[in-house]
Amino acid sequence: MAESKRRGEDAVDERLDEELDQEALSDDAADDDVDSGADGAGDASADRPRRGTGGDRSTRTPVTRTKSGERPNPFARIRNFIREVISELGKVIWPTRKELLTYTAVVIVFVAIIMTIVGLLDAGFAWLVLHVFGTKSA
Repeated sequence: MAESKRRGEDAVDERLDEELDQEALSDDAADDDVDSGADGAGDASADRPRRGTGGDRSTRTPVTRTKSGERPNPFARIRNFIREVISELGKVIWPTRKELLTYTAVVIVFVAIIMTIVGLLDAGFAWLVLHVFGTKSA
């Protein structure tokens, strides 16, 4: 089941694909404008493809805007956020019980080893400080 989620179509974010396609189209149009300029002779930058020319970004509307250009009310924004969270949680590949137990055991063993090392260093430094500075006898 995890393999089907990893490679299935559920893992594709369609909205992101549409945005990337629109940016690619605007990049292609910007490249065509550069290429169709003057004769291009003597212009070294005309031979190189331009990167990051997605058009004028100030004319783009943010994703949070509605079709009428207004921001949705706070409750609609919260509802959209919760829907997106649930959608993303559906894409998560949850570990199986065996994987979960294995990961838990690895973490517990690692923490025990680190605790032992830190405890031994603490005891060693405490012993060293006591022997270097000694105890004050009255």
